[in-house]
Amino acid sequence: MKKSWLIGGFVVAVGAIVTGVAMLYSLPLDFSERAPVQPLMFSHKLHAGVDGIHCLFCHRYAAKSPVAGLPAVSFCMTCHPRFGLEIKELEAYVRDRKPIPWVRVYSLPDHVYFPHMMHIRAGLVCATCHGDVTAIEPLTRFVDLKMGWCLGCHRQKKVSIDCWTCHV
Repeated sequence: MKKSWLIGGFVVAVGAIVTGVAMLYSLPLDFSERAPVQPLMFSHKLHAGVDGIHCLFCHRYAAKSPVAGLPAVSFCMTCHPRFGLEIKELEAYVRDRKPIPWVRVYSLPDHVYFPHMMHIRAGLVCATCHGDVTAIEPLTRFVDLKMGWCLGCHRQKKVSIDCWTCHV
């Protein structure tokens, strides 16, 4: 009798572990809105597409830190006055010395480590995860950030799939 309880408990424990791993593999890591409403109507289609501005010009931290970073309002104003581009909402943020309260399109849980710099150094283009932003208006999340999607990319590129690579 005791042996059957032990076997049954073992089967239940293994089933719970398998179910838990399957859920982690398939659940999205980001539950936020796919296309949040932004405080300004910024157009990646115009800036990156029509004007041909490279991603790293504005997201300059992506090549040297874990986060891509967003430019300060003053950085935006280095181009806008030069080309006679007046945007009243942008000028108001500059005048009031307030940062633009952008709403994140992509976010990951604290236990996930995603260093932009390592992916850029590995030769991945931004469109791999962010899609062709020159054609997306308004900007929406291009991929569902699921552990399975990330692992699939790592396997395809033949890079580490060790848990500690992405989880800290």
